[in-house]
Amino acid sequence: MLTTNKQKYQQLATEHDKKRPLLRNCIRAFLVGGTICLIGQCISFFYMYFFDFTEQTVGDPTTATLIFITMILTGLGIYDKIAQFAGAGSAVPVTGFGNAVISSAIEHRSEGFVQGVGANMFKLAGSVILFGVFSAFVIALIKTALINLGVI
Repeated sequence: MLTTNKQKYQQLATEHDKKRPLLRNCIRAFLVGGTICLIGQCISFFYMYFFDFTEQTVGDPTTATLIFITMILTGLGIYDKIAQFAGAGSAVPVTGFGNAVISSAIEHRSEGFVQGVGANMFKLAGSVILFGVFSAFVIALIKTALINLGVI
């Protein structure tokens, strides 16, 4: 039960609350996220055409290139402007990860390269890598069990 002062405050806050343009934000996120994916596909085609990668082997260099580009753009301050415009559309997993890692490194650079950049950069990256390795291990166990049971 809210008191009358809390009710008045809540009504006042609701009146002054800025309405978010949901449709516009969704369109921006879709367009920017789609553009990032399109760039990734173009990089894949580039590697397949010029460096003789196959569809099965092109994923790793494409991912590394996207992360590298994102880190350069973050360091130059460009990716932050893209993120402000696109919102969640710029958080495509690979580029969002690269942005988060380099942002924490840039934020803590005044603390030194080891204690600041290195330690804080891997606070996020370490947990992501750990979760990825652990998830891959669990899925491999499940797949092995299903194969041994004759399910697949």
